[in-house]
Amino acid sequence: MRETAHLIHNYLRSSKWFPHIWCAGCGIGIFMQALIRAIDREGYSKDDIVLISGIGCSGRLPVYVDFNTLHTTHGRALTFATGIKLANPRLKVMTVMGDGDAVAIGGNHFIHAARRNVEIASFILNNNVYGMTGGQTSPTTPYGAKTASSPYGNLEPDFDICRLAEAAGAAFVARATVYHIRFLERLIGMALKKKGFAVLEVIAQCPTHARRFLQLESPVEMMKWQKDNSVSVDKAKQMSDAELEGKTVIGILADRERPNYHEQYYRLLGEKFEV
Repeated sequence: MRETAHLIHNYLRSSKWFPHIWCAGCGIGIFMQALIRAIDREGYSKDDIVLISGIGCSGRLPVYVDFNTLHTTHGRALTFATGIKLANPRLKVMTVMGDGDAVAIGGNHFIHAARRNVEIASFILNNNVYGMTGGQTSPTTPYGAKTASSPYGNLEPDFDICRLAEAAGAAFVARATVYHIRFLERLIGMALKKKGFAVLEVIAQCPTHARRFLQLESPVEMMKWQKDNSVSVDKAKQMSDAELEGKTVIGILADRERPNYHEQYYRLLGEKFEV
């Protein structure tokens, strides 16, 4: 209870913005709890943190946390974050985006932020659907799923966000589910400390829309589904492609050192302009 009171008092705008907007059983609230715990454990000052979001269900998260926050336009969280990091590299800059926000309308920004290796901790809450606007197909909606915009079944294969991030050059790439909450907290901490562009894909249930095409009855069943269908990176290496079909690989998928964009940028300014 003491820890909970500490977190609420220090990190939430509890007297101003609650109750929150998310549906009962939504995974975004679980992620918010994990994020706050990770920030507290790593010892970051909330005044040194900037949290930026785009549009969508996850886009509401900056409203509830007592950091420096920015709620931006759809798909553009990383552009604002890049500008903030270059303007004040001492800040710990992070973004929270949905799957549609990050890799549909924001896909080009996502690719090039990874390519540049801007030091941003990028959290993508993947609920496999456009949740806020009515349950339409997103880039991560499973093939064949019936949604508001694919009533006869989705004809498009789903995107692997982590493979895209790794191929584009992200320094740190990982995946977790909101069921594995303590593991999620550790990965959030690692993403925050990474010197470079860090991507953490978070599998977070949408109990209003995604529940229907997954044919599950409740948020509890959705979290059990996460548990039963998740495979660790080490275990996945011992499994065939057929055995991995329909499974979610969780853990650290890439962790490498690359030149950091903002450090190179300021080095160039110092050499050329003596700043």
